[in-house]
Amino acid sequence: MTEHDPSASVRPAQASFGFRDVPASEKAGLVRQVFASVAPRYDLMNDLMSGGVHRLWKNALVDVANPRPGERFLDVAGGTGDIAFRLLARQIGATGGGRADVTVCDINPAMLSVGRDRAVDRGLLDGLAWTTGDAEALPFPDRSFDGYTIAFGLRNVTDIDKALGEAHRVLRPGGRFYCLEFSKVTSAPLGRLYDAYSERALPFFGRLVARDAESYRYLHESIRRFPPQRDLAARLRKAGFVNVTWRDMTLGVVALHSGWRI
Repeated sequence: MTEHDPSASVRPAQASFGFRDVPASEKAGLVRQVFASVAPRYDLMNDLMSGGVHRLWKNALVDVANPRPGERFLDVAGGTGDIAFRLLARQIGATGGGRADVTVCDINPAMLSVGRDRAVDRGLLDGLAWTTGDAEALPFPDRSFDGYTIAFGLRNVTDIDKALGEAHRVLRPGGRFYCLEFSKVTSAPLGRLYDAYSERALPFFGRLVARDAESYRYLHESIRRFPPQRDLAARLRKAGFVNVTWRDMTLGVVALHSGWRI
């Protein structure tokens, strides 16, 4: 019997899909369609929409996670490999003597396909595994990993609390949890500018580059509906994590949440 049975909690009848509420049973499929559509140009769009700043945010996550050689890390919703490649490089180290062990788990096969191709292009064949799986029902045994990362993926799950419970389940005692996610801007004037920019720019770039304005309209709306920093921290504590904290970056455009499993 596992420590946490994902099926034990009752799925809510409704879930947010952007500004719409949809039957909870349908959200995963809708999100899968979004990312299947944007997968080929997902990383290019990240550069365009953030002016490249997303790279600094991701570097900061890996700096804080500080994966050591031999530790097992799980990167959830990281199909294109952006976080996994950074974790891998940090574990291997400048001398190339470290042992790396990073597993990428994503619900979307199209995103994983992009990630695998990028890994092959970079010659990253060892120490990296790719798994199709749902953040709310991870296909791994209890206490399997030393670290768990999820970057810009938590807001896309149907049941955030179930995903956090799964993160806690698969971490070993002493394991670390890190979530990088768009959040609530701490400056009201900047918040208004940022909301106006993302509302217009995301669909515009989506139409121009990815030929899919609607998917990027959903991404903007999902950012607006994601819980603020303090609320997400409370939900992490409820899931069993301790030493929960967060760090605002770019005045709260994104926040890096962390917690420990005991």
